[in-house]
Amino acid sequence: MRSAPRGLTTRSGIAAVLFAAAVLPGWTLGDLAEDRTGWPVLDWLITCGWNGLAVAWYAPRCSYRRLDGWAGAIPVYGWYLTGILCWRLASLPYRDWDPRRDELWQARWLTGERIGYWTAAPPARRAVTAVRRPATARRTR
Repeated sequence: MRSAPRGLTTRSGIAAVLFAAAVLPGWTLGDLAEDRTGWPVLDWLITCGWNGLAVAWYAPRCSYRRLDGWAGAIPVYGWYLTGILCWRLASLPYRDWDPRRDELWQARWLTGERIGYWTAAPPARRAVTAVRRPATARRTR
């Protein structure tokens, strides 16, 4: 067993691919819209809007809120935020960041060879349900 989940080169490569998948389609669509209409502002709107969508999709998987997608639509800060999220996504299922308070119930601190990392249990697939509705259940005395 290795001491780190992924090496620096592998994690950097995965993060670069995720960043390109998040940003390049927006840049391409923005350039096409600017070429078609001649409006540079439309290029920025499409590029930043696409990046905001990518951040909103990546954020819940990396201990950020989906609402941070609005911050992903800010021109330069959004690309910075996308880089951080891609770096975090590249290390999953192991996490080298502390979970948020609402994620602590499913997070587990790893020991042994993986000390210093967190992991999170996936949410339950099926909701727990009762066999009978409480109103139709037999009453006790």
